[in-house]
Amino acid sequence: MTEFKGTREAFAAALIDLAANDDKIMFVSPDSLKAMRATKFAELYPEQYVEVGISEQNAVDTAAGLAAAGLTPFVGTYAGFMTMRACEQMRTFVAYPNLNVKFVGINSGLLGGEREGVTHQFYEDLGILSNIPNYTILTPADGYQTYKAVQMAAKINGPVYVRAGSGREANVYEKDAPFSSDGITVLREYGNDTLLLSSGFVLDRVLAAADLLKEQGVNVTVGDINILYGKNPEKIIEAIRKAEKIVTVEDHNINGGLGAYISRLSAENAPKFVKRIGLTTFGESGPAKELADAYGFSPENIAKTVKENL
Repeated sequence: MTEFKGTREAFAAALIDLAANDDKIMFVSPDSLKAMRATKFAELYPEQYVEVGISEQNAVDTAAGLAAAGLTPFVGTYAGFMTMRACEQMRTFVAYPNLNVKFVGINSGLLGGEREGVTHQFYEDLGILSNIPNYTILTPADGYQTYKAVQMAAKINGPVYVRAGSGREANVYEKDAPFSSDGITVLREYGNDTLLLSSGFVLDRVLAAADLLKEQGVNVTVGDINILYGKNPEKIIEAIRKAEKIVTVEDHNINGGLGAYISRLSAENAPKFVKRIGLTTFGESGPAKELADAYGFSPENIAKTVKENL
């Protein structure tokens, strides 16, 4: 495994390792080579690298053409520049013909965009793609899981979106832990007072909240939801059935992401009260940890919300 730190380097490392064994792997860059930490990929595999300049719509269309020719293209850039600026191309020229194009969106959420402010923070990407058929949406929780998610994306037939961050994410998983195909990994099983579900790079905060709650006599189960709107949610539904209450935590708008997904699964299979912790406004610029705390993602606030929801 190529060495890496954080989700951007994890993407590049996974792509390099994939290309070492598969000359169909391509990287299409809309002037994002450095942002995606992929300069080494371009040096090692120049014939598998396509640069289109600052033109996200062209990048998606180029990738669609490559996929139609039997290649496996990855497009990597800022999450919103793909899902918003090139939304029509992702919908009509990739999802509609169900082409084998992979997308990796960086700077997702407040934690991803942090000091760059609202123009480079993207907390609507999942809501956009969850409304477009045929996408598989992967939401890894750290760099190690991002590496595994990119590798899984290459094996999935059809469009895939991998949500990545700034590159400064805290590692929660062991390096060799698999990326669960079940869509959920249970990391704490203190009890069934609440099913506390996390998605993405807030997982370390959710785990800290679970430990705080245990000290206060509230016993929760923590699950990391790493595939949204997946085709096989049975394991998630199993966890929902066991819970008294549910709280979801996501660095995304509360609409269209984790909270909406779990609410639907619960309503259709095992009705429970679902409380969603997420964004309802635009963010602002600031250091990642302080910014996340200010918008309700501190372990203390997560624990407080769980207690109030009991």
